[in-house]
Amino acid sequence: MIESASGARTRRVIAVGGGRGGVGKTLLTVNLGVYFAQLGREVVVCDTDPFGSNLHGVLGLETPPLVTSEALEEGKAKPVSTIVPGLRLLPTAYDPMTATPIRPNRGSHWARQIEKLDVDYVLLNLGASTTASTLDLFLQADVGICVTAPEPLAIETTYRFCRALYLRVLRRALTKERFKLRLVERVIAALPPLAPPPAIVAEIKRYDDGVAKVAAEEMLSVAAHLVVGQTRLRSDLDLGMSMHVIAERFLGISLDYLGHIEHDDAVWLTVRRRQPLLIDSPTSKSARNIERVARRILALLAAQSTRGGALPARAPVAQRAGALPATLYEVLGVPRTGADDEIRRAVKRQREIFREGSLPLCSVVAPEVLQKVQARIEEAHDTLLDPVRRRAYDLSTFPDDTPATVVPQRSSNAAQVAELAMLQAELAREINAETQFTGALLRKVRESQGIEITEIAQRTKINVAHLNAIENESFGDLPALVYVQGFVQQVAKFLKLDPAQVAKTYTRRLRDISLGRARGSG
Repeated sequence: MIESASGARTRRVIAVGGGRGGVGKTLLTVNLGVYFAQLGREVVVCDTDPFGSNLHGVLGLETPPLVTSEALEEGKAKPVSTIVPGLRLLPTAYDPMTATPIRPNRGSHWARQIEKLDVDYVLLNLGASTTASTLDLFLQADVGICVTAPEPLAIETTYRFCRALYLRVLRRALTKERFKLRLVERVIAALPPLAPPPAIVAEIKRYDDGVAKVAAEEMLSVAAHLVVGQTRLRSDLDLGMSMHVIAERFLGISLDYLGHIEHDDAVWLTVRRRQPLLIDSPTSKSARNIERVARRILALLAAQSTRGGALPARAPVAQRAGALPATLYEVLGVPRTGADDEIRRAVKRQREIFREGSLPLCSVVAPEVLQKVQARIEEAHDTLLDPVRRRAYDLSTFPDDTPATVVPQRSSNAAQVAELAMLQAELAREINAETQFTGALLRKVRESQGIEITEIAQRTKINVAHLNAIENESFGDLPALVYVQGFVQQVAKFLKLDPAQVAKTYTRRLRDISLGRARGSG
């Protein structure tokens, strides 16, 4: 969060980077800017990796806005308007003798530019760079987003970016203590290439407890957010949460999952038309995915304002130093009060994450460690699903307490928690005895409870296609009105709404729209 020079408004900075090229960083940056601008906010987007400048290509500009470095220093570089009202693009510096962009050596170049902007949001497209200036901009942003894709190279690059963030934070913390910094450099040089932060902390501790303490504390300060682009398969939808688990456990870094963006023909079509996705194809699946990511970002920013900019509490380093979880419940991520069905689902989820060749494990988990994790998962399955063995395990592991009072810390997703809180607060104001329920409102209620549409389908036995048609108000894809009324009543019961009110108002809306279409065609 940065206060503008005039004090007129609070400027929020969102940085998008952290992945290899082609995973969707430009797509996300531009369309987040469009979403915020459509809310009536003043927004500026900029390419901080000039050699990869391409934001202009989807904002209706024939060429990228460029200025000389002299004009930039003199403050003559003004954001230029785009085809989206309220959304402007910041020029980048170039060398007039070569007509090539100038790559700034330090992030201060961009920091100075950002400080002069009296806007609500600044979105930085960092590109695929891991230079010191790029890392600094990411760390200084209110929300830093890594974009990846469901493929090994992209995932490996994301983990490397997280490791680079940690090393940058550690270096900055020890800049004024030359001898301690040299100790850290020697330790890292002696470790295997790309050693994870917990291993670095453990090795430093062998030489100096004080420096190790600093290194461990800095590990807690690194927080990034994750968006998975180009999802095609159902399994791709679980990748983000799986990477969140792996990063937390083996890198000691928070990688908070914001959401996914589906692989969609609408994306490349809008690029060819030089239009932002949310303008050219706002009803496409990928556009709705981006809108949900944007809502979660707004929820995170609102939560930061409530906490005064403080980061959410995270687990102690001792619990996050790359060691295997202490208890079988922690292995599965379930509370001690978890029922058998919950444990079975958790076992299935952990087996999928830690199977041989699993995408989230790319470049992070060594084969010998993976075998130990797999063995612990099977031990948890065999012990916790056997009542006799489970009771004996509980008595030996927790001799001084009762299951009713002890619930292990579960890995939480701050973005989802913030989004749910924001949606629930909005719904508390929107829903009353006079509320007219629409498909969009039913979707909002479902999302506020963290419920996926497949869960409703499994419980109510209503086809997923029909549930989607109800939320999207695709009335042509629905059966007769009497069946729709029954479907809506079941959905309302599942969401703990008044079934009579929901069914009455929704079916009335369906009739009115159908009647209007009939009159129009007549």
